[in-house]
Amino acid sequence: MELIKNFGIDPMLLGAQIVNFLIVLFILRKFLYKPILDTLKKRRDKISEGLKVTEEANARLEKITREEKTILRNAENQVKKLVEDAKKEASEVLRKADELTKVKTDRLLLEARQQIATETREAESRLEKKIGMLAIDLIRKSIPSLFSKNDQQAAMKNVLGKLKKIT
Repeated sequence: MELIKNFGIDPMLLGAQIVNFLIVLFILRKFLYKPILDTLKKRRDKISEGLKVTEEANARLEKITREEKTILRNAENQVKKLVEDAKKEASEVLRKADELTKVKTDRLLLEARQQIATETREAESRLEKKIGMLAIDLIRKSIPSLFSKNDQQAAMKNVLGKLKKIT
């Protein structure tokens, strides 16, 4: 103790200061330090919870982004397939229309040829009759001057018979 007195320390005063220090330490710890630590712990928990939520949100965002890309790729593939199918269908429709047009054209040409052939035969028949009539008129007019009455009748019968066979 003498050593303590040599340094100029009063043990009673030192004890009182230690007691005061412990009281201040207890009060600071109870009312200031502990609430600050609790507040810091709450903030740390909130921050770690926020980081977890952020990580989860980022993970969900990445998952959604991957799903979106997959959906877009699938949609793009479906659109390409639809376009290809539409092109195939359009070319098939065009091909069928071309075939139908060709069939109709061929049928119209055949009908036109048949009609032309029929009209040609009718015109030839009318022409033959007309020529026959002109020939008969020509013979009637020219026979009296060339033949006698009996020869005229025989020649007319002969010519008429031949004309009937031709027409």
